[in-house]
Amino acid sequence: MECFSAVRSSMMPKPPVLPDTRTIKHIGIVLFNGFALPETASIIEVFQSANTLSHAGRNGAPRYEVCLLSAAGGRIATSSSVFVWTESMDVRHRADNLRALFIAGGVGARNAMRDERLITWLHQTYSCGERVFPIAEGRLLLEAAGCAQPFTRGRSFEHAQPVKWNNQGDDRFATPTRPLHIALGVVEEDLGAEIARQIVDCVAPPMETPFTASVGDSSSVRVSEKIQAAARWLEANGNRSIAIDDAAQVAAMSERNFLRRFKEEMGLTPSDYLLHVRLNMSCRLLLDSDLPVDKIARRCGIGSGGQLAKLFRKHLATTPTEYRACARVLRHS
Repeated sequence: MECFSAVRSSMMPKPPVLPDTRTIKHIGIVLFNGFALPETASIIEVFQSANTLSHAGRNGAPRYEVCLLSAAGGRIATSSSVFVWTESMDVRHRADNLRALFIAGGVGARNAMRDERLITWLHQTYSCGERVFPIAEGRLLLEAAGCAQPFTRGRSFEHAQPVKWNNQGDDRFATPTRPLHIALGVVEEDLGAEIARQIVDCVAPPMETPFTASVGDSSSVRVSEKIQAAARWLEANGNRSIAIDDAAQVAAMSERNFLRRFKEEMGLTPSDYLLHVRLNMSCRLLLDSDLPVDKIARRCGIGSGGQLAKLFRKHLATTPTEYRACARVLRHS
């Protein structure tokens, strides 16, 4: 009887499977050995979040497919020695046009500039009218391909007016050429401003601090790859007790030569740069957390709350507590 029921059930007409009516839009990200992972991950997060939100609320909305591309495909190492798997760029010759193409940044960009296959492909892709946008040092690859400016057809995101993504006047994406601004602009055009606003609070970079301009400014063409690597190492290790000689070893230089080169290329001594890294971390924690000042100081590699207060008075003419109160008022004004 059970067998008969199973056979009868298999012969009964099944309800039709409704096709996925959503259009697939391809997003490409060009990677190379030594690319910076955080910025690339933020771009991916924008489009993954868009997929989640549009799938839940809009039937027939486009779905994004992010493709990680490299010259030969296969395993690619980030600047922090994390490995990701990529497709060969050749697959794009057989696939649909890209909705947007991002070029990763990172300390490996200068070596990637010597990859003729990669540079030729970027030139051809740019010439075919794809939307091409560099992330930080990725602009060096675009320039090597003979493409001086980011290109887009259709809506001109890079010449757009600053976007206010929320009621607090958040201008974290006010510089239109930032890759996150571009990614959100693509989502806004495809899915509407409301979904873009829902995404922005999840992926938006932190608000700038008085030390943002001097910290992380190692992507300039005038800064050598070795000094860039040392600067990023200082940023990654600023919360612990370190010696400048450790950074010199990262740059594979003698301490004396490292001190001279770092000051010439970065405009700050390594010690001052490290101090700015720590003060920048402190400002962010003051703004984004309710931790007491003394605990923030220790987390940022500064001995005590009293020492942090002394540094704030010297560099900002205020106290950490006053900075926290004023910065929060400005954020919501």
